[in-house]
Amino acid sequence: MEKAEWYIFSSLSSTYVLISCILFSKFTQEQKEPYMDEIFHVPQAQKYCEGRFNEWDPMITTLPGLYLVSVGIVKPSVWLAGWSGRMVCSTGMLRFINVLFSSGNLYIIYLILCKLHQTDKTASTSRRLLSALALSSFPVLYFFTFLYYTDAGSTFFTLFAYLMCLYGSHKISGLLGFCAVMFRQTNIIWVVFCAGVLIAQKLTEAWKTELTKKREDKVSISTGASITEIKKVTQFMVDYILSATNVKCLICLTWPYVMLLVGFLVFIVFNGGIVVGDRSSHEVCLNFPQLFYFFSFTLAFSISHSLSYQKIVNFIQSLKKHPIFFFSLTALSLFLVWKFTYVHKYLLADNRHYPFYVWKKIFQKHKLVPFILVPGYMFAAWSFADSLKSKSLFWNLMFCVCLVAATVPQKLLEFRYYILPYLIYRLNIQVPSVFRLVLELGLYTTVNALTFYLFLNRTFLWPDSEEVQRFMW
Repeated sequence: MEKAEWYIFSSLSSTYVLISCILFSKFTQEQKEPYMDEIFHVPQAQKYCEGRFNEWDPMITTLPGLYLVSVGIVKPSVWLAGWSGRMVCSTGMLRFINVLFSSGNLYIIYLILCKLHQTDKTASTSRRLLSALALSSFPVLYFFTFLYYTDAGSTFFTLFAYLMCLYGSHKISGLLGFCAVMFRQTNIIWVVFCAGVLIAQKLTEAWKTELTKKREDKVSISTGASITEIKKVTQFMVDYILSATNVKCLICLTWPYVMLLVGFLVFIVFNGGIVVGDRSSHEVCLNFPQLFYFFSFTLAFSISHSLSYQKIVNFIQSLKKHPIFFFSLTALSLFLVWKFTYVHKYLLADNRHYPFYVWKKIFQKHKLVPFILVPGYMFAAWSFADSLKSKSLFWNLMFCVCLVAATVPQKLLEFRYYILPYLIYRLNIQVPSVFRLVLELGLYTTVNALTFYLFLNRTFLWPDSEEVQRFMW
């Protein structure tokens, strides 16, 4: 990072932290007591603060990473400041941990952008800075900066592990991946993705060597490859994986991630499942439409650079060029919507969350609506794949496998589940122009402002409760 760039980034970070602190103060002032899932997280962290590590709330479904890190930060801080009494591990103090994580996310995201796009001459300093600022203020993630949830810390450790993977520090990446899993068990998927990035690199190198040996013309391994080329690549992958020497080489390369994965599988066996605590509301199922929701979600939040007149023209041309493929894909999608749509009880019952209104105002309008939306899903999926066409076919394969694993088993439509796959997608596409980044930042700022306004000012009461309720993601 050049000196001038460092000064600009420092100023940007300081402004970001200042605004976050002001918003944090407003949140804590308006909602002093734990809210929503905080009623489980805050008391558990306070037990750890008091040294009662053997006590556990059975309603908590994640591992204790958030509470352990909180105690590790809060206890030394209050000791140095000389604070005592109710100040130690108060709700406000615990929430502030996520403000620190959010600031760290800004820095990590910027470093990842610099690493991923270091050879891209169009990715100027201004573009990288604007991208980092926009992604660190991504509405679904940024909102939970001000509540004591696992999202900010989970994102920080997962992206940090990804950054270390990109730099080749795989032992450190594995350790950070362990921390990410301690925040949320499903982060094991993104640990596997880090290993997948390495495997994709090796496969790409081996494929190029294979072509050189056979003296064939260069065959594309991008997402725009033809069916014939994909068949060749698939056969190559099968042959590569069936080689014991190649498998041994890949294991030696990815062993920190393999060890973590094996340890996680052992945990699942002894725990009897992924979820700790209450499992009644976290049933695993094959909810394939979750992929369609994610693609739509991605299109909506990246609309400033994912939707344009030219993209629509390209999509129509692609339809004309491959009509049988798109017809088959549409038919399959209609079948998946018909047979594999699951609706969680929380989605229908809890009117404090935005997905409740999305489902009620759109999907429940008519029983045919989920099927009518399929063409829109097709465009969203095509736009998603088109944005990643600069990545190799092997990389896209690894990412898609992890994306399916992260979304499809989830019965509940919950936008927080989309944070990490969205960020990884957004980090790996080509850096948009300054104009489109300004539009993206404007969109995120507007959504954040509206969300904060609704949460802080548009409170309501349930008929059978005197507790104030608030709208949130």
